[in-house]
Amino acid sequence: MKEYFKPRYRFDFAADTLDIGNPLTWDRQPFLKHLFKRIFAIPEDKIEEFYHRHLNYYLASHADGKEEIFFKYLWGVIERQLNVLLGKNIYDKDHIQNERQIVRLKKFTEVLIPLDRWNVHKSNDAVIAQQEFEIQTLKQQIASLEAERKENSLWDTNDYIIIRDGQALAILDLCLQMQELKAPDGKELLITPAQIAWAKMISKYFREDDPQNKGQTKEIKIDRLRYYLRGIDPKDPKKRENEIPEKHQLYTITPVKKRK
Repeated sequence: MKEYFKPRYRFDFAADTLDIGNPLTWDRQPFLKHLFKRIFAIPEDKIEEFYHRHLNYYLASHADGKEEIFFKYLWGVIERQLNVLLGKNIYDKDHIQNERQIVRLKKFTEVLIPLDRWNVHKSNDAVIAQQEFEIQTLKQQIASLEAERKENSLWDTNDYIIIRDGQALAILDLCLQMQELKAPDGKELLITPAQIAWAKMISKYFREDDPQNKGQTKEIKIDRLRYYLRGIDPKDPKKRENEIPEKHQLYTITPVKKRK
């Protein structure tokens, strides 16, 4: 492998080197390991420069060398490693590192494809690798969504808070009063840039007694609540285009006096 890629000179301590290996004595037997260490370390905007540097080294070292041979070799090395990473379990302890390396190798192939005058990337192995990458990505997305769904299901409930005597608007009035409450620092306790949030909350988690069906409850329509949230007065959140009727303004929230 070292005949394809330029080894790093001894005592070359340049931080931005594109050569392979360490600046001091190093074992060249695991050359592949050092190659990928460099591939994963170089900046994305240096990938094409990396390619040409090692291509020039290969051509200078082989009188009968051809770029096609070098390209096929490099592509094959990257493709094999990409397949190895894609085959790893998402619950692997090194999953985060594996994902970073997959992204880097995909970026590497994206840079190489425009240089591929021989359509190496369209070979069966390359197509299969691309499909496996897409399948693996979808599997990971599904696993993530499933984990999120399970977590959310722990908090989901089919139970509701029941409001008696048709007083859904009384609850809305209390919500609007809460907007006037102050935190200990004197600023708003609740920041509600979207007034519709109150209507959504009540409609989703509350139900009213159904007077037409004894013992039953009914949904609180969001449009009914939205009607009283239009035309808010920025200076007074309780004042708006349609005020809640007085018969539903049953309660007053009174902050306690500051304790000494």
